[in-house]
Amino acid sequence: MDETLQALLRQAEVDRFNAAYAAALDERRFDDWTACFAEDGRYTVQARENFDRGLPLALIDLESRGMLRDRVYGITQTIYHRPYYTRHVVGVAQLMPAQDGDAPGWLRAQAHYAVFRTRPGDASEVYNVGRYIDLFARGPQGLLLRSRRCVYDSEMVLNSLIYPV
Repeated sequence: MDETLQALLRQAEVDRFNAAYAAALDERRFDDWTACFAEDGRYTVQARENFDRGLPLALIDLESRGMLRDRVYGITQTIYHRPYYTRHVVGVAQLMPAQDGDAPGWLRAQAHYAVFRTRPGDASEVYNVGRYIDLFARGPQGLLLRSRRCVYDSEMVLNSLIYPV
């Protein structure tokens, strides 16, 4: 298989992954969301300003699938908030070059995203906008996130960040 075709297939695989990821969140299938990550997968939500300056401060920084499950427990069992729905729109992925230290088979990509929030009986609004910066590994069932960094452009996060982006 030639290199161009392989790149197109990898990009399509990442795009399918992102579509499934977004659907899991929008449909509140949080077990499916946590299953998108490797056991030691990291999920970080960070302001663009901090990312651009190389500063480590992030709104959310979860370092394993176990921490993701704890977050889901908090969202579904302990946090009280006015209900709302989300709708994720994810752009076409851009494959990125490997970096020093990447294992064979790892894949780097980034994609732009927008998340909209709709409260029952109210208008929809932009909730969070940014880009996913991803490192994927291949698991038995396909791609798994070793790292997803959600770098958001929004200067203000509406009320609080409850559901994952």
